This record gives sequence, structure tokens and C-alpha cells, in this order.
Amino acid sequence: MAELTFNDIIKPENLTYTKSKLMTDNVMHYCPGCGHGTAHQVLAEVLEEENLQSKTIGITPVGCSVLMYNYIDIDFQEAAHGRAPALATAVKRLMPDKFVFTYQGDGDLAAIGTAETIHTCNRGENILILFINNGIYGMTGGQMAPTTLVGMKSSTSPYGRNVSTMGSPIKMADIIAMLPGTCYVTRQSVNTPLGARKLKRAIKKAVQYQNEKRGTCFIEVVSNCPSGWKMTPVESNKWMEENMFPFYPLGDIKVPEEK
Repeated sequence: MAELTFNDIIKPENLTYTKSKLMTDNVMHYCPGCGHGTAHQVLAEVLEEENLQSKTIGITPVGCSVLMYNYIDIDFQEAAHGRAPALATAVKRLMPDKFVFTYQGDGDLAAIGTAETIHTCNRGENILILFINNGIYGMTGGQMAPTTLVGMKSSTSPYGRNVSTMGSPIKMADIIAMLPGTCYVTRQSVNTPLGARKLKRAIKKAVQYQNEKRGTCFIEVVSNCPSGWKMTPVESNKWMEENMFPFYPLGDIKVPEEK
């Protein structure tokens, strides 16, 4: 009996899911179980399906996503820490026909980049801001972030976040939704296949609204950080569902009126 090959077993008609053609073969630097890789794949799928490879410019600042240009085959520009929305504003105004997005973590967007985020959204710049919220500074050592939950431990809050001395966690999406320049604000996740599909629908809406020049779209992705949280990937997903989701509930926060 002839030995079966991979192609004999995995036939094209049997495939239900494949890697996006825009995803490169470079090995990712993300920790095992991190949500960044899934978020990248979902974004790449949308750009491929909407035929936006040559029409997209992504902006990544300092943080875990700093090497995103290695993984998705589109044009990228690097921004200083927290300044991605400001750079995206310039890119979109100079090249209004491009689809422009930023991809930022919570330490970048909600701390050093708070002013850029707020003013960009308040002006209603016609861009998409993708915000990955894992409640911690993932790249620089697991320090407490503006989004760290009350009682949540980090390298700079080893006994847990104390509101009396450290303040309360910031719900950026809720703040952003109140600004008149924002068109679409939603909070999603990628810890399950259903969550990834919902994020994909949200990004497709953002593409549509940017084409319609509706204003700023803001998509928060509540994610995990197994290394920073000192958990296995499975444990971190369970902890996220039990602790992050109640404080950062998933779903649309602001949707535009239909034309």
C-alpha cells in the first residue's frame, strides 16, 4: 500500500480555514497563547478579502506590535511611542485614498499616547484605531498599565492595583465613544473562533465607514498576556473571561446612523 501524503489527506475541497495570503512566513516573536497573532490574522483576512493590500498603510508605535511589519505584507510606518494617531492623521490627510489604521497596545494608547488618541478621535480623523487591551505593559516587563484591573498584580503592583494610590483603570472605548468625531466604537476579543469572527465583522465595518468618510473608528480588542500574567495560555484565557470581560464588556458601544 502506497504511503499517504499530506496532499492526499488535506485536499482543497476539505479545507475550511487557511492562513491569509497577506501573512508572511516569518516566525512571530509573540509569546505562546498571545492574542496578537490571531488579531493579525483577522486583520490580514479583511485586507485580503477587501482587496486592500496595495491601498493600506498601517502605523505601529513602540510595544509588542513594533515588528508587525514582519508579519503582514502591506506598507507600514513606525511611530514614536504613543504617537501613532498623530502620524496616521498626517498619512490620511496627505493620501486620503489610502486605508489607514493604527495598531496599539494599552500602555501606548492609554498612557503616553492619551493626548494623541483623544484629540485624533475628537477631530474625527478618518482612520481606524485598533487597540489591544491586555491590562499590562507586555513588552517592557509586565508593569501596571492604565487598564490594569483593581487588585490585578503586575511587576509594579505586586500586591494588586490599589485605587487609593494608583487610581482606577481607564475604559478607553467608553471615553472615546463620547467624542463627536468618532463614528464606530466597539469592544471585541479573539480568544474563541466566534470572537475572531466578530472582530472580523467589526473591521469590515470600519473599512466601510472609512470609505464613507464617517470619522474615526475605534476597535478595542480585549486580549490576554500569558507571560505578563504569569499564566499558561489556557489559564490566561479563563482569567480574562472571568475578570477582564465583566469590567470590559464586549460589544458595540457606538454605531453610526444608517444613511
